[in-house]
Amino acid sequence: MNRTVVLGNIEVSRIGLGTNRLRNTDHNTAFIRAAIDAGVQMIDTAHLYTGGESEKTIGRAIAANATGVVVATKGGYGTGGRGKPDVLRQEIEQSFASPRSPRIGLYYLHRVDPETPIEESLGAIKEYVDRGTIERVGISKVDIPLIERARKILPIAAVQNEYNISKRTCDDVVDYCAREHIVFVPYYPLRGDSGRAVRDAAMRRPVTEQQVMLAWLLKRSPAMLPIPGTLSLEHLRENLDTLSIELSDAEFDDIAGG
Repeated sequence: MNRTVVLGNIEVSRIGLGTNRLRNTDHNTAFIRAAIDAGVQMIDTAHLYTGGESEKTIGRAIAANATGVVVATKGGYGTGGRGKPDVLRQEIEQSFASPRSPRIGLYYLHRVDPETPIEESLGAIKEYVDRGTIERVGISKVDIPLIERARKILPIAAVQNEYNISKRTCDDVVDYCAREHIVFVPYYPLRGDSGRAVRDAAMRRPVTEQQVMLAWLLKRSPAMLPIPGTLSLEHLRENLDTLSIELSDAEFDDIAGG
């Protein structure tokens, strides 16, 4: 199993870190630094996470010239015009200010605003891509037709949809991303009932059930890059250790079958 995936023009580890509960404390700043030292290369945040504290904490922890680490953030969440270009520009500028960084490694359109064509939303993001201040672009909670519309505006490096062993309604998107060399980032990767097959696979090794659930995702597609959220360094290291777990084809099928 490949332990890395190519995101745009950079190779990163296939286990990232979600930070939707990250508060701006000295403890959490140290945690982010320790996560990077442990091997995390993708840190996922958003403009709205913990009222902006998540972005600020990551900014405190990471030097502006840090190499080999991609911080992914997002804007344009919700309805009522949140995807309009002027709104997105404001949120992008705030995301630059929070981590005090001249560039954003990966910027997602967090949701497609039903009141704003995706072309208009991505057009605002493209302005920053053209300036060189946003390096890569992603989109979240989308189907294949929306991805294809987006790719007519600018290159799409990553797609982030909900996906786990219990919810696999976007299998077609996972396969599309693998074919098109787009990284697929499943959010809520550990949600759902683990089931007997997961428990059995965990006991054979032994590893945790959560590690088996992540290993199943990694085997599901070479484009997969889960971002399990944690504030525990112990759990983070367990997540990274998943890269060494190889499920058999029979185990994979048993888990897929529920």
